[in-house]
Parts: sequence; C-alpha cells; structure tokens
Amino acid sequence: MNAQNQNLEDMALLSEVAKQAGDIALKFFRGDNEVWMKEGNSPVSQADLAVNEYLLEKLRNARPDYGWMSEENEDDQSRLTHRRTFIVDPIDGTRGFIAGVDEWCISVAIVEENTPVAAILHAPALDDTYCATDGTASTLNGSQITVSTAEPVKSITASRKLNELFEQAYGDTIEIMDYIPSLALRIAMVANGRIDAAFARSGANDWDVAAADLILLQAGGNLSDTKGEKLSYNREKVRVPALIAAGQKTQKQVMALLEKGGFLR
Repeated sequence: MNAQNQNLEDMALLSEVAKQAGDIALKFFRGDNEVWMKEGNSPVSQADLAVNEYLLEKLRNARPDYGWMSEENEDDQSRLTHRRTFIVDPIDGTRGFIAGVDEWCISVAIVEENTPVAAILHAPALDDTYCATDGTASTLNGSQITVSTAEPVKSITASRKLNELFEQAYGDTIEIMDYIPSLALRIAMVANGRIDAAFARSGANDWDVAAADLILLQAGGNLSDTKGEKLSYNREKVRVPALIAAGQKTQKQVMALLEKGGFLR
C-alpha cells in the first residue's frame, strides 16, 4: 500500500474512533468527573483517563505495529522503534473541560519519520471536527479550510496572561481574541481563518500540537518556533519550544510584531 492510501485509511480510523471517544468525554462534561493534580500542578480527570483507555484499546488493536505516545501514559520510549506512532492528547484543554468551557478537543496524530501524516481534532462540545492528511487539504466538518491572508495581521491570541500583555502592547491596532483553553484548537482556528495568528510560550508537549500542526500546514499555514524552524515529533524529548502559528505568507510579519513587542526575547 502506498503512503497516501495508508494515510487515508488511518484517517478513516481516527475519525471513527475520535468521535466515539468524544461521546465518552461528553458523559463527564459538566457532570460527575473526579479530578486529581499531577506533577507540575497539571489536572487530570476521570474523563481524561476514560477517553485515553478507549483510544489506546481501539487504536492499538487496529494498528498493533504503531507506536504510542499519550499525555496519560508513562513513556517507555518504545515508540521510537516504530515506523508510525500515535501521538494522543485524550482531552486537550483539560482545565477548560473541568470548568465547563466548550473549547476542548480530542487530539490524535499519526507521525512517521518525525512528521505528522494524519491528524484529527474532535471538539464534541462545539460539534467541530478538524481533519488532515499529508497530501490532502484540511477540513472542518468536511469542508475545506484555509488560513487568513490578512495584511497587516488583524487578530491574535495566546494564553490568558499573554493576552493581557498583548492587549497592552497591541490593543490599539490588533484584536486580541478571547483565551481558548485548548492550544490545539487555537492553532486549528488559525487554520480555519478565524484568527490570523496564535502564540504560545514554551512548555507544551508533542501531544498538544502534533495534530494541529498538520491541520495548519495543510490549510496553508505554518507552526514554528520563534526562529521560524518547523517542529520534529516523536523524539526522545517531547517538550516543544515557544510557538508561532500563522499563515505562510504572514508568519514573518507576526514574528516581527512579536519581536517589536518584546515577546521573543
């Protein structure tokens, strides 16, 4: 089977399983959902674990020769020996999920040779599903999406704290969009043209951005570090640097804007 056909078959699998996982998550959303704190003061809930268990069973049974990386599983790095690897965040935006905010999603990417080749972001509370494969256009609920080509950039978003700083620095000329708890969805909304650019300081991991990276790329955008370098996934270290998500034609403009405001130092 050639790579493109494999990507399409994998995408069909991701679509089916992610939507079923979304139904599981919705049973906990705004309902009974026990929460614990992990190392680093990061929350994990019953919903995260239930969705992760379901994804692990269904995806690994369907593709036993693929590696596995998930936020909710201990990493033994056996994934490094596989040609293709699932990179999973059962619920991206857990804090928002716990708070009853709609902007959270199930994020799954398949990575080959450190590059995402199939990706899905399923946001059940929004009834939105973003999909992409290497070689096909990104879609939202089945319709093709593209990044904004606005020049100069008119809207940007980041974390809640950074948004406050952006408001002070750029509020007179740029719309600072409301904080979105899920980093993956922030990037996907750049892919959809709803936001011109998004920025995140260092601290995220592969599972937060791998799927969104491919979706943005196939929509005409680019996710990079602050020097403009693309990310590489499924390596020994899974932490990613500060990130800029923007259209390919506007990325340099966004980088210059952030540099001028002192956010890249």
